[in-house]
Amino acid sequence: MERDYPLARLTTVRTGGPADFFARPSSEEGLVELLAWAQQGGIEVGVVGSGSNLLVADEGFHGLAIKLDGALAEFERDGERLVAGGGARLPSAAAKAASWGLSGLEFGINIPGTVGGAVKMNANAYGGQLAQVLEWVDVCTAAGLQRRSPDQLGFSYRSSNLKQGEVVSRASFQLGPGDPTEIKAAMGEMRGKRREAQPSGIKTFGSTFKNPEGSDGRSAGQLLEAAGCQGLEHGGARFAPKHANFVENTGDATTADVLELMAEGRRRVHERFGVVLEPEVQALGEIRWPHGWELS
Repeated sequence: MERDYPLARLTTVRTGGPADFFARPSSEEGLVELLAWAQQGGIEVGVVGSGSNLLVADEGFHGLAIKLDGALAEFERDGERLVAGGGARLPSAAAKAASWGLSGLEFGINIPGTVGGAVKMNANAYGGQLAQVLEWVDVCTAAGLQRRSPDQLGFSYRSSNLKQGEVVSRASFQLGPGDPTEIKAAMGEMRGKRREAQPSGIKTFGSTFKNPEGSDGRSAGQLLEAAGCQGLEHGGARFAPKHANFVENTGDATTADVLELMAEGRRRVHERFGVVLEPEVQALGEIRWPHGWELS
């Protein structure tokens, strides 16, 4: 256990303050012990995966931040299954499956997060569906370990029913045989499409807003661009010139800068199209939305 651990270094956008408590459990027994300790002390728990979809409050997180490590961040083959720790990176798992000649997880190459984060957020990309290949997950709570099937996870668009204090420790993906060369070629094509459409090599999290319903099929990025948000800046934060639904840290952004920018983008889209964008990025700590965030 560490105190006052700087969380910004664990996020891809590089903003935010420290966590009161921080730990890297490497076993399910250790994870359950930590969750029980936090529950007994009335301490909030947050999980830091790859930090690619995470925005930490500037004041930090007054709770226990957990980052899965060791065996909980590894993966192995079990016949035509890939069993991964919740802290394993999904792109790495997809690449390893390809090298084993296992098909079905190719879409994971373009989801820059962990297996646990992908399950919690029901992350899908380029036509790939997490629920179609997910066989089961092990979920740790303060009470112990429980195995759940996909139909017990309440999957909907970019969400599941996993609650605070419930942490995915392992997941099994049921895959199928395929030619490693063809699988790798398909993943290479997916990576190429992502590089063309989305910014890379900058300090940013993933998509800022969820794609809304009732917008004539237009994505959040298209709405933000049409509302004049592409390249819009506030402090050190900017809607990326390449893709308006990505917020980048141009050097010295704070979380407050990011929130102000998000609020302005949300306001502009609502005024022009009558659409209310909802955040896709996950918050850790007491995020203070700026004045004007709540749209009438």
